[in-house]
Amino acid sequence: MLSYCKKSLGIALWFVFLTFPFMVVRVNTLKDIVEWRWLNMLWVAIGAFLLALAWQLARSRQAGGDRSEASGAAETTRGLGRRLLADPQLYRPLLGLLAAAALSFPWLVDTYQANIMVLALIFVVLGLGLNITVGLAGLLDLGYVAFFAVGAYTYALVNQQTGLGFWACLPLGGLAGCFFGVLLGFPILRLRGDYLAIVTLGFGSIAKIVIENWEAVTGGAQGIANIPRPGLFGLEMSIDAVTTYTYYLMIGMVLFTIFVTNRLKDSRIGRAWMALREDEIACVAMGIDMARTKLSAYALGAFWAGLVGVIFAARNTYINPNSFTFMESAIVLSIVVLGGMGSIVGVIIAALVLILLPEYLRAFSEYRMLIFGAVMVLMMIFRPQGLISNQRRSYQRPAAAGEGGND
Repeated sequence: MLSYCKKSLGIALWFVFLTFPFMVVRVNTLKDIVEWRWLNMLWVAIGAFLLALAWQLARSRQAGGDRSEASGAAETTRGLGRRLLADPQLYRPLLGLLAAAALSFPWLVDTYQANIMVLALIFVVLGLGLNITVGLAGLLDLGYVAFFAVGAYTYALVNQQTGLGFWACLPLGGLAGCFFGVLLGFPILRLRGDYLAIVTLGFGSIAKIVIENWEAVTGGAQGIANIPRPGLFGLEMSIDAVTTYTYYLMIGMVLFTIFVTNRLKDSRIGRAWMALREDEIACVAMGIDMARTKLSAYALGAFWAGLVGVIFAARNTYINPNSFTFMESAIVLSIVVLGGMGSIVGVIIAALVLILLPEYLRAFSEYRMLIFGAVMVLMMIFRPQGLISNQRRSYQRPAAAGEGGND
């Protein structure tokens, strides 16, 4: 017990050292003074010590085979989670309840809440799109927001220049994102790891710089305003009605994305993506075309970003380069990592958590990035496979004739 306390004390002191600049020091710009919040340091130390001690005790019990009541409850919870996803008799009623809640949501809350949920659903589609590139194919992409911007600016520019409406520009935004995905994929076919991350990060930065400085086309830093909202047979709708309409549009988009990505996972190209993710050399040795597989992953992942970029521009009616920064790419990548790479359900849950929680916990907005970073570090240490790990499909060889009948 004493050794656990010593280790926990060391962890607490180290955590206090790491969080000291954020939790203790505060510059008051109004009074031009530095405030020292020592009470925050005390709470951080106590909390870190207790969490570290509890974690070490739980680990020691698990290692020693001591099945305590708490560990038994945890095992039961994990068992229920797996059963919930695998048993149709359990997940079908739950899906029915979720569908009823989703359909009635805009009628139970105000316009602001519905608008926030539309934004969360946009990030759900972005997460599912990046899940193709990162989760299934294993190709790190730190410039994913560039495809999102391509879709948004495609709608804004085409609408201004040609007068085409939302529904005509929706597939154009997706195709434009797909085109730029292929454009990015060609020069980086042979890159992997850190080099791939640097190139994609540069692509995202270049896209933002081009948008900011090409003022004759994109409007520069001022952006583009007066973008039409989604239309419905030319009907005039109020702000409340168009928000509700956009909400149901995003519900349909999420369902369509889930259907397509789920089918892609079980398709021949989906198997090729996963083989590429596991071992690129073995994948090529088995006869899989590496170039076509990588380009298809980039193109399909970028397609969904371009598609929801159109909806994002129509929802906001105004876009500028600050809407497409590296932070958006980092959030979408965090959604994929937090939810579980390759897991559709996990990505959806992670998107809702990461987008909705900051809105409903504005009282802690000052510590938002600190909490965000701490959660990601803890996830990487204790659950690197994400909230819901991707379940591998298993196949059984059919029994040969006469096999098993000799018993």
